Amino acid sequence: MKKITVEWRHLDVDGETCRRCDDTGNEVRTAVARLDAECRPKGVRVALREIRLAGSELAESNLILVNGRRLENLLPEASVSDSACSSCTELTGREARCRTLVRLDKVFETLPRSLIREAVCREAACC
Repeated sequence: MKKITVEWRHLDVDGETCRRCDDTGNEVRTAVARLDAECRPKGVRVALREIRLAGSELAESNLILVNGRRLENLLPEASVSDSACSSCTELTGREARCRTLVRLDKVFETLPRSLIREAVCREAACC
């Protein structure tokens, strides 16, 4: 069986993450569960790997990799930017800017399951 690993990296401060990452976490968990159910009959297992990051690794927070490839590299016309994040500022005690995804002139602070699905489907060819 072919395996697709979706890796989600996010800030973790004493078991808490920022609101953006929390929302992305809900999206990625739902997307992976649905994709696994859809792709398993076609011989593809989709699994989630969660990586908790320290405050010093904030630049990597809210990053999704699909089989080691960044989500934004799997999606046409997508790029990465950042914006002020008051939630991370509260958690880390210092001014924080967090990753955003920009696609077709729309900025995503939370990575939606539709984009996660599209990236996995491009990589897995099972959906």
